[in-house]
Amino acid sequence: MDSSKTWKQIAAVFLLLFGGGISLWWAVSLERGTQTGIMGFPGIYLGTRCLLHGCDPYNVQQLQQTYAAAGLAPASEATALRQSVTLYVNLPSTFLFVAPFALLPLGTAQFLWSSLVVGSFFLASVATWYLAKRYAADVALILSFLLLANCEILFAGGNTAGLVVGLSVLSAYCFLEERFIGFAVVGLAVSLAIKPHDAGLIWLYFVIAGRTHRRRAVLSAALAVGLACIAVLWVSYSAPHWFPEFRANLAAISAHGGINEPSPTSIGVNSPDMIVDLQTVTSVFAADPLIYNLAAYVLCGTLFVLWVVAVRRMRQTLPNALFALVSVAALSMLVTYHRSYDARLLLLSIPACAILWAEREPIRWGALFLSAAGILMTGDIPLTIVVYTTRNLRSYADGLAGKLQFIFLARPAPLLLLAISAFYLWVIFRRATNASAGTRTAAGTIPSLAPSKVS
Repeated sequence: MDSSKTWKQIAAVFLLLFGGGISLWWAVSLERGTQTGIMGFPGIYLGTRCLLHGCDPYNVQQLQQTYAAAGLAPASEATALRQSVTLYVNLPSTFLFVAPFALLPLGTAQFLWSSLVVGSFFLASVATWYLAKRYAADVALILSFLLLANCEILFAGGNTAGLVVGLSVLSAYCFLEERFIGFAVVGLAVSLAIKPHDAGLIWLYFVIAGRTHRRRAVLSAALAVGLACIAVLWVSYSAPHWFPEFRANLAAISAHGGINEPSPTSIGVNSPDMIVDLQTVTSVFAADPLIYNLAAYVLCGTLFVLWVVAVRRMRQTLPNALFALVSVAALSMLVTYHRSYDARLLLLSIPACAILWAEREPIRWGALFLSAAGILMTGDIPLTIVVYTTRNLRSYADGLAGKLQFIFLARPAPLLLLAISAFYLWVIFRRATNASAGTRTAAGTIPSLAPSKVS
């Protein structure tokens, strides 16, 4: 490598560090501004300490007592703060991974946990950038910088999503590149155990994608199930009624007025870390949860069936694998409850976009627009601007035109996620059609780095 390329590489790494530094600096400022770390690490830390001391973290009164004993009982009566503190909704598996940190003082534990979250996420960002720069270095660098510079809430809260997204993306990278397979199997298992609704459809791709990938995915699932069983036995010993309490807590935060309700007036969609599932769009047109949930499930289910058909038909090459992973990662955000920080799975769109850009076909502009817009409009700074500029917008009550205006202005994230999922699904079908017709495309100039043994 000549000296000019070396300096370009160094400059690119420093730009990525600068982008991550913006998020980290702002995250520290946000963290200092909250006492109890709403929806962040103190919640899972104190829930785990409650369990370690033999009490029930899913019981509102017992969890409140743990907060009070730690001197972190919230003075505010705000619904968001009260529900995030008193209603524990993480899966039992989370306790296994937080328990070593819960043995330490909160300050030390939070520093170590945040370091783990930020480190894993940054490594995943570097991995996708490194993969993408083979095809389009400038596009890869710009998109990676935009994403890393908009992770303030993810870094500040210490939410498990940061760890899950980082490990999921790193595992996908390792599987596709045939590197560090043991780490990838464990990383995907941890992701499945903590947040199966984030990592589940990524795992499903590897189940479908051929014998070699399937064997590794099954191993990850078996490890995740084993961890889940250990966690359930532990929780059931100290909290025999945890499951109905867990369901009641989920129902409470998803009901009208709850922090996870997707309706236009909900707390959860009028904050920078807004909910991004498709129900935040369909609920604008129908107030009944039965109707807006069904509408979202039908649309997402249709896309999912088409995605399965596409993955079964396509050749297992690296480009096709990335297109499939981006499509299903975006789709997974839409099916059920997710927030903007979960959508950092769009890291996978960076190498996918770079591949299309390198092929120099007209569709590369669509890929670039959707990738950049998706990364930005699920990012913390742009969403903060959206929240504050549309907080008094009430056009969702003014007929069809008003509702459409509202969702385009105030709900850009789910619309873009839907467009990204559909776009890359179309790309897969298009390439499969061209291949079956014997049309030579630029895909033939891009090496396949998928495992050689596929069924």
